[in-house]
Amino acid sequence: MSEPSTTSGEGFHPHLHDAAVQSAAPLRTRLHHIRADALDGDTAQSGGMRRFAAVSGKTVGSEKLWMGQTHVAPSTSSSDHHHGESETAIYVVSGHPEFVFLDDTGPEPEEVRLRTSPGDYIFVPPFVPHREENPDPAEEAVVVISRSTQEAIVVNLPGLYALGAGEA
Repeated sequence: MSEPSTTSGEGFHPHLHDAAVQSAAPLRTRLHHIRADALDGDTAQSGGMRRFAAVSGKTVGSEKLWMGQTHVAPSTSSSDHHHGESETAIYVVSGHPEFVFLDDTGPEPEEVRLRTSPGDYIFVPPFVPHREENPDPAEEAVVVISRSTQEAIVVNLPGLYALGAGEA
């Protein structure tokens, strides 16, 4: 059986045959199909990388979730930043990005570098300063990001630092 194709941002309801009725349906009463070529680049950014929203309050009316892609060019690092109250889950699609943060559980803060490969996951807790790096001189790094807030909160920082006890 052949399924009708959907347009980016539209839902498919087999019981609704009138396109005018379907397009008038509120955003939260239908499924949404966001095509790879329809990602929204009008989102919070950090130097050295580009974020593209797929699922957000703006694109589909989500209230508790943001999801999209981040691209880091070859031989590039992002600015130091954190994502406010958002929990962030990252899935590595391509490349070998590195995620850098400061661990202050020892006597001196220590820079920790998580080296990843396609298929790996990273979890970033709320308010944890970090940066993404792509050391590969030829290949772009692409990751899928999901956040526990409706929009992509990005707080760019002047440097990488470890959280103080009362900062979270």
